[in-house]
Amino acid sequence: MTSYPLRLPAHVLEEARKAAAEDEVSLNQLFSSLIADGIGHRRAILGLKARADQGDPQAALRVLDRVPAVDPEADDTLPAFALPERD
Repeated sequence: MTSYPLRLPAHVLEEARKAAAEDEVSLNQLFSSLIADGIGHRRAILGLKARADQGDPQAALRVLDRVPAVDPEADDTLPAFALPERD
C-alpha cells in the first residue's frame, strides 16, 4: 500500500469525517472506498461511451421504425414536468 498527500477544503474534510463516523469506518477507509467507486463508475461510463461510438445511429432508427404505432395505455404516460419543451 502507498500513501498520497491529499489537500481538501475544510468543509469537504468535515463532511468526510461525518460520513466516516456514520459508516463507522476510518477516514482513510472512506476515502479509499469512495475513490475505488469513482474509478469504477468512470470506467463504466468510458466503456459505454466507447460502445456508443461504435454504434450506427441509422441502424438504431431502423429498429425503432419496426415498433408498431399504437397509442399508449391510459396509465402509461410521462408526468407533465418530464416532457421536453417543443419549439
